[in-house]
Amino acid sequence: MRRYGLSDGQWEQIKDLLPGRKGHVGGTAADNRLLIEAVLYRYRAGIPWRDLPVRFGDWKNVHRRLRRWCESGVIERIFRHLAADHDNEYMMIDSTIVRAHQHSAGVYKKGGGSQAAGRSRGGLTTKIHAIVDAAGKAVALSLTPGQRTDITEAEPLLDEVDPEVFIADTAYDAGPLIEKREERGITPVIPSRKNRIFLRKTRFSIYKKRNIIERFFARLKQFRGIATRYDKLKSTFLIAVQFVFAIIGIN
Repeated sequence: MRRYGLSDGQWEQIKDLLPGRKGHVGGTAADNRLLIEAVLYRYRAGIPWRDLPVRFGDWKNVHRRLRRWCESGVIERIFRHLAADHDNEYMMIDSTIVRAHQHSAGVYKKGGGSQAAGRSRGGLTTKIHAIVDAAGKAVALSLTPGQRTDITEAEPLLDEVDPEVFIADTAYDAGPLIEKREERGITPVIPSRKNRIFLRKTRFSIYKKRNIIERFFARLKQFRGIATRYDKLKSTFLIAVQFVFAIIGIN
């Protein structure tokens, strides 16, 4: 296996989800694996597209096909398919901030909010919100500008999952959010904020498992093209995050 390439096991799990496969409507693509490995290499190494090694072919073709897959939802379908096989015992939610490189800085002047870029204390940033299961697999995600608070994305993400236990830190300690989870039969494990009059009991034996999502984000940021955002468009960066989430989940 080449550096940053897919293992045969990883390829077997995603090859039948790609367009251009044998028996699929349209032409048959002989280099789907090469394209996937080119995208993986680019985001793992954090290099400009034009610096892709020549073994991947013309970088313009790689980028063009990736954008085509983005618009047709190919990468999102792969992520959703792999995320469907998750552990419902308990899940956890959190977010992490990534700095936007100067090459993507133009999105802020041209409607940064719509491109999930915004000004925070770290400068121009994007925030990645994710829900991870007990096995450390991402099952839901979204992108927002860096200054957006965590709680704003909790409701739509949690509507996508149905765990027995939901773990989060104090940033998610909000009455309506907790009450809705309890109505659905989900047990929230969230420490109370210090300014609460009545503190809830927290099962810290379960809460300590939240380190799973922290370790997940640490693995995510080994991909230099994710730890620093180089993509101008939210849609391109989103499919990159979805793609890396999927690959991490099948390692």
